[in-house]
This record gives sequence, structure tokens and C-alpha cells, in this order.
Amino acid sequence: MKPWSVDVAEARFRCLEVAAERRTPSLAEDVERGFAARPRSLPPKYFYDAAGSALFEAICRTREYYPSRAEAGLLERYADAIVEAAAPAHILEFGSGSSRKTRYLLDACERRDRHVQYWPFDVCEAMLFEAGGGLIQRYPWLRVNALRGDYLAGLAHLPRFRGAVLYAFLGGTVGNFAPAASRAFIREIAKLMRPGDCLLLGADRVKAPELIEAAYNDAEGVTARFNLNLLNVLNRELGADFDTTGFEHRAFYNRTARQIEMYLLSRRDQKVRVPALNRNYPFARGEAMLTEISRKFDAEALEALVSEAGLRIRRHFEGGEQLFSLVLAER
Repeated sequence: MKPWSVDVAEARFRCLEVAAERRTPSLAEDVERGFAARPRSLPPKYFYDAAGSALFEAICRTREYYPSRAEAGLLERYADAIVEAAAPAHILEFGSGSSRKTRYLLDACERRDRHVQYWPFDVCEAMLFEAGGGLIQRYPWLRVNALRGDYLAGLAHLPRFRGAVLYAFLGGTVGNFAPAASRAFIREIAKLMRPGDCLLLGADRVKAPELIEAAYNDAEGVTARFNLNLLNVLNRELGADFDTTGFEHRAFYNRTARQIEMYLLSRRDQKVRVPALNRNYPFARGEAMLTEISRKFDAEALEALVSEAGLRIRRHFEGGEQLFSLVLAER
């Protein structure tokens, strides 16, 4: 683990490079593999460059995007109960992003005079520095140990902690994984956990399809810009020549699989050059490229996901409308 720090607030912020446990495909390899499939597809992790991360924060503020508000409401209501039950010395958050919702947990720690250390784990270095700087200003007692890396590349090189750890995986991100991958990742977290450690898992719930579809097709078009920004990533990183005006955003709820499926649809017959692969890719008018799934869970599915990893649910916070769930689990 390779550290570096910024000379700010008595060095209460540092950033640690987390070495990969296993090799993950490069962007070029994911494009080559995904474009050979039908429908073509790309992993959603490439959404989150600096522009994509900012757009996702804007999505969370749209009127239609209930998951962020529902989860934030649960955290605001139950953060004290979560902190009391978990009694953490450390909070490690996977895919921390802006760490916006983590503040509810840190506020609860502050109210209970529990001075935890916070370990945000994210692939976007700029977001880690921006979020960490804001947190150490907001909480004079807090030390932020940012972890830069891809948590899908393995967790073996995470630090070893003294004291109880609350592992947080929020935002419903577990739903972006296919079922087998979500089970594998929760098992991987469970292997890190010692007696006294807890996992706080956020998951979106099954509900009326029209409510779910509206959340991914907001009237302001923020989600559309977020989806289309993926093409900008391919242009910048691989030298591709995608014309973003030649594609449109489309998202619908697959009732059988109980998941949102987000696509980019080609507006016309066109050909895209990807120099990094020395390939030209034709796209027919109406051809769809899958860019994200977002699975929805009921209580039974969440229980199965956790128990298959060797964990048990200690508390389940879901609210009266059951829009979203926070599950606190332990070994």
C-alpha cells in the first residue's frame, strides 16, 4: 500500500494506493469483449470519471431519483442506532464517491463522542481528495485515510485494523452486479470481517415499475447526459470517435429479472473507429448497447444474499414505504 498525503489540517487526510489482488480487464479489453457480445455492453464502472461523478451527484438531486433520498432518510433516522449497534472504531466505505451520505454516520459518531477513522475506497482520485478535504473541515476530530483503487480487483491488500470496523456498501450499488457477482463480492467482504465487525448494505427495493423507470428517465435529462458521457470516456481513453449526438439514452424496467436496464441506442446507421483496438464497429439504427443494470430486491432476496456469505442480519431498516433497505449484518 503506497501512501501520500496533503499538507492540510495537520495532515488529517492521506491517500493510500491499494494494490490489486487480481488483474481486472482494461477498458480496451472490456470494450473488445463487450462489443463482441449481443447486445453490446460495457461495465458501469467506466461512468465515473470526474464528469460522470459530478453528473451522478446531480442525478441524486433530481425530483424523480428516489433511491438517494430514501437511503438518506433512513440514514438520518437510524444513524444513531447503527453506530450504537456497530460501535465502530473505523468506517470503510466501498465506492464512497462524494461521501455525502456518510456524513449521517459521522454526525452520529460525533454525537456519541466516538471518534472513528474514515476510510473511503474509490477509483476516482479527484473525488477522494475533494470529499476528504470537505470532511476534515466539517469534523475537526476526523482522520480520513482515502483508499484509491478498484475494489473489484480484490480486497486482500486492504489495511489490517485495530478495533471494530463498519464496512459500508451504500447507494444500492450491489444491484449493479449480476447475481453471481453480487454474491461473490459480499462473500469477499465477509472474509475480511472479524467478530465485532459489521456490514452496512444499502439496497433498492422492488416497487411499482413506473416509479422505478421514472428515476432513470428524469425530465431534466441528467441521467441521459450521465449515460452519454460514457462515450466521452471511450473517446478520451481509447481515441474513439463516438458522436454523442448519434446515440440516445433509454432505460426500462425488466419485470422478470426485477432490474432496470440502461442502454444507449444508435440514432442512425453509423460506424465508430476505436484506434486503440484498431477496429471499426458498425452500429445499426436502433441498435442498443447495455451500459448498466440496477437490480431491485425484496426482503427475502436480501436475507439470502447476506446469509449465503456467512453473515446474519442484525437489523433491517426499511421505512414504512419500503422504497429502500439498509441492512446491518455481522458474522
